[in-house]
Amino acid sequence: MRKYKVISMLFMALLIVTACAEEPDTTNEEGTNENETEAEGGDLVVDLASDPVSLDPHAANDGNSLYVMNAMYDTLVALDTDLELQPALAESFEQIEDTVWEAQIREGVTFHDGSELNAEVVKANLDRVMDPDIGSPLAFLYDMIDTVEVTDEYTVEITTAYPFSALPLHLAHPGGHIITLESIEADYEAVENGEEPFTSVNENPVGTGYFKYEDRSHGENITLVKNEDYWGEEAKVDSVTFKVVPEDLTRIAELETGEADINYPVNADDIAQIDGNEGTHVKQSESSNLTYVGMNTEQEPFDDPRIRRAIAMAIDNELIIDGVTDGVALPAEGPLAPTVFGHSDELTPLEYDLDEAKQLLDEAGYGDGFTATIATNDRTTSDIAEVVQAQLSEIGINLEVEMMEKGAYLDRTADGETDMFVGSWGTVTLDADYGLYPMFHSENAGAPGNRSFFSNDEVDDLLEQARQTIDEDERLDLYREAQQIIIDEAPIVPIYHSVLLAGLQDEVDGFYQYPSSFPFLRDVTLEED
Repeated sequence: MRKYKVISMLFMALLIVTACAEEPDTTNEEGTNENETEAEGGDLVVDLASDPVSLDPHAANDGNSLYVMNAMYDTLVALDTDLELQPALAESFEQIEDTVWEAQIREGVTFHDGSELNAEVVKANLDRVMDPDIGSPLAFLYDMIDTVEVTDEYTVEITTAYPFSALPLHLAHPGGHIITLESIEADYEAVENGEEPFTSVNENPVGTGYFKYEDRSHGENITLVKNEDYWGEEAKVDSVTFKVVPEDLTRIAELETGEADINYPVNADDIAQIDGNEGTHVKQSESSNLTYVGMNTEQEPFDDPRIRRAIAMAIDNELIIDGVTDGVALPAEGPLAPTVFGHSDELTPLEYDLDEAKQLLDEAGYGDGFTATIATNDRTTSDIAEVVQAQLSEIGINLEVEMMEKGAYLDRTADGETDMFVGSWGTVTLDADYGLYPMFHSENAGAPGNRSFFSNDEVDDLLEQARQTIDEDERLDLYREAQQIIIDEAPIVPIYHSVLLAGLQDEVDGFYQYPSSFPFLRDVTLEED
């Protein structure tokens, strides 16, 4: 039974997040057996599939970057493991008027470099992520904010252009991670001297988190060490090293031999091997993620919705789920997972129908089919593309699968340099605004999330209305209508909502993974026999 709560319901009335604990509570979901004891300390090793794009929280929105940054930085408010908002760097966060929110900043918090947190630092962070001259790909999270004002040393007042009930959830997103004022000033100075934005912070990341940055070997590893001066509950292990291990089989081997404690992600067809190995297992968690096949709607022939609909109707997502995830995924009928506020069971998907698909191609002038490319970036996306390649060949579309490194994939899809691609999106906030606005509003074409370059005035209007609506039922209606148009226009083909799969050494205790896929490592311990 799904345990996730409809978080947006928390904000339909006056919301006050008040400090009732030092920081978000967590639940230890990994039990210990009677012959084992928890032992604090030790060095945790986590294998990742690719190198983080950046360690500047205002620069990157890819999973691997966020997995590392979540341990180094804090936000004003944060989701706990019950998916309820709790105070973090803000002791309280109160909506004092329809468009005005007040954050009382926690006193006595120091950054890893010893500098102090205050209201001026918070304002500088929000101003920076919204600064068009910096060009943060996460600016869309806060584009409803008009002003950020410091009212005293530890109080910030945020005014929005319209009532926006999901603002606390957006501030809990990693894009709301707080860095030092000195880091921000240094980056602006570097930009004035000709460097690219975010370079300075990426090279010297400084946060308030329970781990702090120690060193990095690009393409190989990043090491964080325990923050002994953390404002809340400290990490249980002494350090965590994130290793970049692109090859799936190598990651599995390192897990099985004990070179790695955690392996993320795990492919579904490797579950049996890891579970069958003595001393390792796969932890499965429900997600808020969507895996999809995207089409560049600015490229011919994908600018014709008949072509896109034909492709959608020629793809059997059940076959992909069985073949690629070994059945360990939930078929997607629309963009939002059931864990997300705004998900609807009343949508009408485009059903698998080869005859109708062929007819649509013929109507669009492509009865003989055409040739295109589909971009992928890892084993799973490549496997999906190969199944899609076989399925589309049945209606005369010949696909060439292009496998590329993750950074190149992100750049090319952001720049519109692909025909088709296999993509994914995690609705981090568990609210439909984040699941739909970045991916389908025309203002967010490219790197912010709309990699299909979809533009539809009606969808734009519906998403803007939903952002400005406080009434919960009205928001749901608007999101339902927008999703149906998106399905019918088919800029993407929803394939599945994934189950999160993390490979763990049996000695790893206290590991939790958010539906967004972010690991929470503060409470991890390494058990001793």
